[in-house]
Amino acid sequence: MKHVINEGKTLLVDGPASVSILSGKVSVLGAPLQISEKLVVREGKRLPLWVRKRATLELMMGEGASINEVDAGTVPSLWDEAAKEILSLDKPLTVMVIGGMDSGKTSFCTFLVNEAVMNKWRTSVIDADLGQSDVGPPSTVGFNFVTEPVKDLFEIDAQDAVFVGSTSPSGAINKVIEGLTQLKDKVIEAGVDFLVINTDGWVEGEEAAAYKVRLAEKVGSSVVVGMQRGNELSPILDALHGVKVLVIDSPQLIQPRNREKRKVLRELSYKKYLKGAKMQSFSLSWIKVIDSLLGAGGPLHHRRLETLSNLLGTRPIYSEETVATILVVLKKSEAVTEEQIKDAEEHFGKRVKVIREGDEEGLLVGLKDEEDIFLGIGILHEVDYKRKILKIYTPVSEKVSMLCFGQIKLNKNFREIGLSTVYSKEL
Repeated sequence: MKHVINEGKTLLVDGPASVSILSGKVSVLGAPLQISEKLVVREGKRLPLWVRKRATLELMMGEGASINEVDAGTVPSLWDEAAKEILSLDKPLTVMVIGGMDSGKTSFCTFLVNEAVMNKWRTSVIDADLGQSDVGPPSTVGFNFVTEPVKDLFEIDAQDAVFVGSTSPSGAINKVIEGLTQLKDKVIEAGVDFLVINTDGWVEGEEAAAYKVRLAEKVGSSVVVGMQRGNELSPILDALHGVKVLVIDSPQLIQPRNREKRKVLRELSYKKYLKGAKMQSFSLSWIKVIDSLLGAGGPLHHRRLETLSNLLGTRPIYSEETVATILVVLKKSEAVTEEQIKDAEEHFGKRVKVIREGDEEGLLVGLKDEEDIFLGIGILHEVDYKRKILKIYTPVSEKVSMLCFGQIKLNKNFREIGLSTVYSKEL
């Protein structure tokens, strides 16, 4: 359908939808929309179109999509002022943006990146929002350089990423901080003028506040931008020292998303990074498995295996032993009691982790090359424990040298179906 909108107005488009400009001048978060250019708005996403000159738009609306015409400009005046102040500082600059869920962090990061690019600054972005990552697959910290204005950070593919394997940082704080620091160093070494870091929405509570403060300090941010509706960021911002802090109110135009909408956005991202995937086999003899019980130890001596089998009342189809743990894999039809596991732990003096064949199906994995460079993601289909072969559905075509198991399980349609710590070293 065609829609005519006057200068000075903003059209809020909630996806799934696509927009083409037939005439006039329109921009999205500072990025100009060209005549006949097609703008795709994902399901669960809202993009604001600011009309600089009376425009005619061609709209295609999917199920659940909507539009809303408002008077306010796309970019709140405080955003404009903050961007001007930040870009007046000396290069190189690292700007970290923090805020709760649906506070407008990603929109502001997009606007800030566009301002820097249009000022001819060498610009890069790191997306550390594990659950709603746009640059890189969900459960990763991803980065890339930006040379042209973008309407949506999802347009930017990850040049490199750190696989965390979880959509929440709460159980993986050290992994996120180490990964983000590693990527930041790589970006700075490349000689960029401007680095924007987007973060997750976990800000409430002492643990969340301590995490955000530690993150800002470890990364060495030049500026921290706090986006809030009230004073929810005060415990974080008040604890920051030696860094410039800017506080911006969250705009009223931001659309709150429920948990299901967030899962839909992640599903679209999984599909993007698994496009062209096929089933591939990887031998445990040829790849290194990182931070996992599987592949971390050696086979049990015959006598120890016999003792373990007697204590559990069944013979494992696979087992291996490290200094601290014995991993036991049973047939799907077999089961053991907590008491039997406890007896085995007391006998061997170490933790006994018991899983069933097939428990691993659907597990998200990250794949790396021999130089520890992220290659992509995959879905673990099954493990042939007898031949020590992993069957993984992945588009990665390069030689894989390392593999990391995540905690997210996906079905064949890339929908999240739960969490699993099947190979985790953690208790």
